[in-house]
Amino acid sequence: MKGDNALIKEILGGDTQAFSELVRRYEDTVFSFAFKVCRNREKAEEAVQDTFVNVYRKLHQFDGKSKFSTWLYSIVTNNCLMKNRQRKIDEASLRFEDDHEQSNVQVSDNPTPFESVMSEELRRQLDAAILTLPVDHRVVFVLRDIEGFTAQETASVLHLSVAAVKSRLHRARTALREQLSEYVKL
Repeated sequence: MKGDNALIKEILGGDTQAFSELVRRYEDTVFSFAFKVCRNREKAEEAVQDTFVNVYRKLHQFDGKSKFSTWLYSIVTNNCLMKNRQRKIDEASLRFEDDHEQSNVQVSDNPTPFESVMSEELRRQLDAAILTLPVDHRVVFVLRDIEGFTAQETASVLHLSVAAVKSRLHRARTALREQLSEYVKL
């Protein structure tokens, strides 16, 4: 499989098949992240489409100083933030995770009906709590604690300082801890 830089070089040379390969390589990742930030399937799909249009139009601006995926995440983030401002998605109350994704809450391999109900209830409460976070805190939380980015990578994606990322993450975690205190000991 060709690396991202090789594909980018081919795309910049006019190879449309290379762009199709780049889209196939990243479309699931972009959708997953957009869904976690936008919290709405339709808006996430729009963000994916907008992201790849932006990538196609601005690929010549990618300087290669960072990883392509970091540059891509910054485009997705900007598209999601624009959708948030335009449509006030903070008022939406849709699920945080796709039904096909598993919760981070671990229960036994054969959960009892009680454990299943409690796991689902905790997931709903977490969804609701995350929805209340200001979008700038939510994006940092999703990048760091859901996507597993480092503080430096998150700072690069969001064009923030590492200190700002750490501050926003701390505020997000504190708010979630307060809201979920009756459900779990965090």
